[in-house]
Amino acid sequence: MTSPPLPSAPQTPAALSVVVADDNPVVRAGLTALLSGRPDITVVAEAADGRQACEAADRHRPDVVLLDVRMPGVDGLAALPYLVRIAPVMMLTYSGESETVREALRRGAGGYLVHGEFTADELITAVRDTGAGRTHFSPTAASAVLEHLRSANAHDDAVREPPYRGADSASSPVFTENLSQMQPDVGQSSGGRQRFRLSAREAEIMDLIASGMTNQQIATACFISEKTVKNHVNRIFAKLHSTSRAEATAKWLGTWGDPR
Repeated sequence: MTSPPLPSAPQTPAALSVVVADDNPVVRAGLTALLSGRPDITVVAEAADGRQACEAADRHRPDVVLLDVRMPGVDGLAALPYLVRIAPVMMLTYSGESETVREALRRGAGGYLVHGEFTADELITAVRDTGAGRTHFSPTAASAVLEHLRSANAHDDAVREPPYRGADSASSPVFTENLSQMQPDVGQSSGGRQRFRLSAREAEIMDLIASGMTNQQIATACFISEKTVKNHVNRIFAKLHSTSRAEATAKWLGTWGDPR
């Protein structure tokens, strides 16, 4: 009589591997201690500048890179285009200037946190989410994104002559879904609001939809819950008589039914 097979032990998921790059040794040590205290996260390397970060990423192939902006030699912005080809990169820095945030996003950063604007638990969550492809912004960075969108829309409203037929869908720059590029032309807030009877908040969210943001990214940028975003999206779709983000975006940008 043969014995029944023994049950196999449950598989333990591999820990999320992280490279920490910051020129301040105290900050590096603190981040390493905080992250390494979680059973599902392992800091595989530290780096004091962008060059070391690239070498560490090459060697360890991490799941996430935490990257400071201002470092001696090769800084974070210079290293970004190389690093994002290896792993998702979240900027973790004291540099909260709007232009720096926008440049980091243009170069492929998947998130941007400014020191002093998040708790330890929020940082842990952001690291895990970055590894899963979800974006995180702290308030200063999120404000920079929205400021850019609003200023671009204000410029567009000032220079377009009525009737507005919309941007060419083949050439209109937009955000990619992971915000890896920031471009200026994303919507028509003023005219669109009147035409589709959207509230100011709905127009803002429709601009973010058109820019390529997911509901989770919109929630982060607008400091509201994802459930609230979904409620806004449902109302927007009803007003635009649309059943998908693509259809709503095409109508918002004026390209719906354009034969080009």
